Amino acid sequence: MRLLVTGYNGQLGYDVVNEAHLRGIEADGVDIREMDITDQNQVNHVIKSGNYDAVIHCAAWTAVDKAEEMPKACYKVNVEGTQNIVNVCKELNIPIMYFSTDYVFSGEGSEPWNEYDQRTPLNVYGQTKYEGELAVESYDKHFIIRIAWVFGKNGHNFIKTMLRLGKEKGAVSVVNDQIGSPTYTYDLAKLVIDMIQTDKYGTYHATNEGLCSWYEFACEIFKQANMKVDVTPVDSDAFPAKAKRPKNSRMNKNELDKNGFSRLPSWQDALGRYLKEISSE
Repeated sequence: MRLLVTGYNGQLGYDVVNEAHLRGIEADGVDIREMDITDQNQVNHVIKSGNYDAVIHCAAWTAVDKAEEMPKACYKVNVEGTQNIVNVCKELNIPIMYFSTDYVFSGEGSEPWNEYDQRTPLNVYGQTKYEGELAVESYDKHFIIRIAWVFGKNGHNFIKTMLRLGKEKGAVSVVNDQIGSPTYTYDLAKLVIDMIQTDKYGTYHATNEGLCSWYEFACEIFKQANMKVDVTPVDSDAFPAKAKRPKNSRMNKNELDKNGFSRLPSWQDALGRYLKEISSE
């Protein structure tokens, strides 16, 4: 099997390529330098010349607040870029795997979101990811995997920010009214490579198991890192942001279970392994 993975310089793309190589699967990782997804001609050339069996599309505009300031630029990447890849996959009759987000939902209530619940995004980023989903759904050979609260070795994330602030300041304030599940890209990559080798197309939710608030996540980070940091829980209003954040990011895993895919380990377990990985660098 031969795979093309977009967004190779990001947290997920990096781990997906590594996982494929560990299993003896050919995988080429590309980023904007090798293939600008907003350029249909470039996308055509790279995918058609590579003789790929599937495209794993990890590249995305993920700067949520910046999206409010630059909606057209965000749309160009998340919607038009995705459509460009779908067009070629459709022509070549090869599967596409697309990564989406809990931000496609309204973020209200306390019930976990089902895979096929109504999508009513609450900000520009969420809207573009929703429209990206629609582009992918126009082609039958597709996987959509919704993830949340992502962390991995290759890039910036909440854990690295907390460790830095804890070290610098010894005290942090963290929101306590947004609930979800972290996603470790190392664990997710294993599921991705399992899934892309099947034809069990459809929409999935894949985060590490268990729920927490950002405050509880921060407390666990400092506990496992053996750092004495004063963590204060606050409401979202304490951190006004350009983009509205979902308070309810709970997502159920019905489709994973139904199709026989293993759930990811608990987020606490994932955090422990991640801290060991980054401390050994």
